Amino acid sequence: MKDRSHLLLNILLLILLVLFLAPIYWMILTALKPNALLLKMPPEWNPFKLTLENFTTILSDHKFLVFYKNTGIVAFGTTFLSMILAALASYSFSRFKFRGSSFLQLVFLSTQMFPAVALMIALYALYHKLHLLNTYTALILACATNALPLSIWVLKGFFDTIPRSLEEAASIDGCGRIQTLFQIILPLVKPGILAISIYAFLISWDDFLWGLTLVSKMELRTLAPGIALAYLGEYNYDWAKVMAASVVASLPILLVFIFLQKHMISGLVMGAVKE
Repeated sequence: MKDRSHLLLNILLLILLVLFLAPIYWMILTALKPNALLLKMPPEWNPFKLTLENFTTILSDHKFLVFYKNTGIVAFGTTFLSMILAALASYSFSRFKFRGSSFLQLVFLSTQMFPAVALMIALYALYHKLHLLNTYTALILACATNALPLSIWVLKGFFDTIPRSLEEAASIDGCGRIQTLFQIILPLVKPGILAISIYAFLISWDDFLWGLTLVSKMELRTLAPGIALAYLGEYNYDWAKVMAASVVASLPILLVFIFLQKHMISGLVMGAVKE
């Protein structure tokens, strides 16, 4: 009976794995097909006529390279800003107890419940008044706004596990509050900082809404809206090129998951547990 249960569980996991991997397989397969085969019925799941022409075309396309550069700037800018602000805010919540502190933390976290569309009109009007539209700054601030609530909550859990006696000992040795934070406390919460940095990077790299609404110049577009606007039109759908661009755009995220997912998962779990 036990062996049968394990067999059924393995079959279920195999079915789920196939369901999750099928879209990725189809995306890669479409990117390797010539356009003439894309609309063929029935579709070819294992075609023999594969080509790298779509990838060479995309990698030599100046617009796509500009989209890639813009996404890199926004992603790294968002990661750096989120890391700094989350570290300072979470340390303040952990070490300084004031009236309304717990309520304010819940307010920060509750903003995750609202979809980005609900904030779009207000942020667009604010950035318009501040003359930030069509700038990297607008995209970085918007993506950091999405990443900060959970980042602050997770990182606060790390600061809570560090004994205050370390700061007291540093104060006796003549270290100020800022010096203690950057030289003693932050090195002890490296797993948490790495976790929230990966989280902020993934949010900004995958962003579509803010890149579509806050930027109207094609030379400032990021990957997701740039691919949709540049390669998909009302009368022309170059699906092979779109899929090739999607595969290349997914490579940084794939590398992050392969090499850093263990650090991100462990960091999020450790930050969520209080002792």
